[in-house]
Amino acid sequence: MKQSLTDENSTGFTNAVKKIAQDLFGKKSVDIPDNKNSEKNPPLFINYVTLNRMGLTIRNLSRILESKEDFDLHIIDSNSKDNSWDYIQGLTDSRIKSKTRLDLNQGPIYPLNLNLTKRRPDQYFMTIDSDVYIYTDNWISRFMEVFDAFPEVGVLGVMRDNPYPRYIPPIIPRVKGDISYLQLKNAAVSVDLDFVPGHLQCLRPELINEIGYWSEENGYGDAELSPRVTHYTSFKVGFLTTVEIDMRQSIGCDECRGRDLCKLSKSVNTCFSLSKKANMNESFVRRHGWKYIETFKELGDAKRTAYCASMLDPESMKDHVYNKEWANENFDYYIKNSNQYDNIL
Repeated sequence: MKQSLTDENSTGFTNAVKKIAQDLFGKKSVDIPDNKNSEKNPPLFINYVTLNRMGLTIRNLSRILESKEDFDLHIIDSNSKDNSWDYIQGLTDSRIKSKTRLDLNQGPIYPLNLNLTKRRPDQYFMTIDSDVYIYTDNWISRFMEVFDAFPEVGVLGVMRDNPYPRYIPPIIPRVKGDISYLQLKNAAVSVDLDFVPGHLQCLRPELINEIGYWSEENGYGDAELSPRVTHYTSFKVGFLTTVEIDMRQSIGCDECRGRDLCKLSKSVNTCFSLSKKANMNESFVRRHGWKYIETFKELGDAKRTAYCASMLDPESMKDHVYNKEWANENFDYYIKNSNQYDNIL
């Protein structure tokens, strides 16, 4: 999962926002036609990264592959210690365009940007976290109808859902005919949860041309993307409300569809306990969060543009500011702290 500042004590929807969602955007039974964008754009690029939690990966990735819509799926396994890679290797869907296993987990930004380097310049880019189960059919078309109707929208995501609190930051409802979305109003820097979470998020190709990559220099992922786009590009960020998900965090071994693949000694470790041991996002923020503040100071002082380069794309670094020392420190933090837990097979 990309870096997110979380607040488990945050309140859910206010009554006012509930009414907005129900009155304007509650048309769950509306049939969505095939994606109009398919006539002028190649299939959607989907980034899917796994790190342990094989049971959830099987449940949620299988649901994605049940879709009848077209897409290019690129899967990265960030050095899982369970049998996630065995499952991934067995997948045969023709829409899977690449499968990559990293020797080391280098945090959430490294694999995200690695897959972004594979994107064609005219492809929309969607990232889906392994803990997201998509209930809605034709979910790609539901994203694309908003992008088609609102050319100013650069980033669309969905709010977090069960078991997380259904929280939404200040928004502005935008409506055009039967199509609507919730535009993020403030995207204030350093305000908890005032961003569009990145667990299911899609970016317009024209925006990517303007912003490059997720910041490797501060490593804040979705928490830095929303304010960077909102305040330093010509695009807007918002919430899609017609796609339903859940974000279940674990399933029991007895209901796991990967039981025959799993070789873990479950009395010692499950794929979910391994996942917790490998997750260093909160400690990363405590240690390196100051870089997020410094990055936006530099943006405010016009010392850098909204474009973030990546060391995975040397060409991107030639004409743009890139603090290689910060980026290496961030990657090294995960390398040193997120790969040392025991591999019990």
